[in-house]
Amino acid sequence: MMFYVYMLKGANSKITKTYVGYTNNLKLRLKKHNSGTGAKSTRGYKWKIIYKKRFYDKRLAMSFEYKLKKNFKKRRHLLSIS
Repeated sequence: MMFYVYMLKGANSKITKTYVGYTNNLKLRLKKHNSGTGAKSTRGYKWKIIYKKRFYDKRLAMSFEYKLKKNFKKRRHLLSIS
């Protein structure tokens, strides 16, 4: 099974809010975020994926997700190139 670490950006260009998460079904997870049934902090916004990375090991995906969530410099960089 594959796992993805992803970074979302608000679809509205005026919003610079981002969200980082991991999943094994990227399309379904984005659909949940956009319908308001995803993570609590993503409710009320429309999102688009600006970064994704594939993993074959859940532990590695979770570890990378944790590091990306804490690395605001990398998140800003990914936001600027999207």
